[in-house]
Amino acid sequence: MKLKLAAAGLAAVLSVSLVGCSGSSSDSEETTTVKVGVYGDNNEPWETAAANLEENENIEIELVKFSDYVQPNQALSDGSVDLNSFQTQIYLETYNSEHGTDLTSIGYTIIEPMGLYSNTYDDLDALPDGATVTIPNDVSNGGRALKLLEKAGLITVDPEAGVTGTKEDITDNPKNLQITELDAAQTARSLSDSDLAAINADIAVDAGLLPSEDALLREEVGEESAPYYNVIAARAEDTDNETYKKVVEYFQTEEVAQTIADAYKGSQFPVWEGAPSLSPSAAQSTAA
Repeated sequence: MKLKLAAAGLAAVLSVSLVGCSGSSSDSEETTTVKVGVYGDNNEPWETAAANLEENENIEIELVKFSDYVQPNQALSDGSVDLNSFQTQIYLETYNSEHGTDLTSIGYTIIEPMGLYSNTYDDLDALPDGATVTIPNDVSNGGRALKLLEKAGLITVDPEAGVTGTKEDITDNPKNLQITELDAAQTARSLSDSDLAAINADIAVDAGLLPSEDALLREEVGEESAPYYNVIAARAEDTDNETYKKVVEYFQTEEVAQTIADAYKGSQFPVWEGAPSLSPSAAQSTAA
């Protein structure tokens, strides 16, 4: 009788142990951490994507925040981060060309229309002769700024320069604007010392500006905007990484698109395939 009771007790213990093992196998599934380099402190869309990735895929997103446009690509190249998400397609291509790297876009995110801002003037027509203007000093964003100044009717740029024109490509400057090139991150700070500044939207937002209301003029969003689409970038050897593809998938969702709309109030727009289209009123607002 004692032997039977002992056997029964052992069976019960084994049964409980097996159930416990079955449950712990799922609960102890390892979390995969992906470090994503971003610019600045305002990253609500990534926070939305990160929460869903952690809940549904056991992928933890660690946002590594940078304060300029150079460090995130350096960090991606040297392996300090796994992905980055801060730059336009043309900026990425220019960076690769200048640094001999092969960083690669694995998905579109948003477009952030560049704007012209002033603390002194409420109207571009009021700019005086010899007005001081600051623009980003990197080729891709500098060329973008010159295109915007041309759209404002302030200068003319040689069409042969394309989207990467420089000050040397200005063919007409009737107001004799004094154009100074600065690191893109410094353009918002330059507003206290200059008459006008061309500022990327993410930098403007970080500086407390609301591009949809504060910009005197902004880029229009249309078919020619593709070079200015922001991308998620990876090292070339990681473009087929299934975890990174899953990260892109979770960013390119309706929920993230809604976060973009709620958090940035017309300062950013989703541009991935199948993303919500701009409404006519939103598209018009990008022309300020």
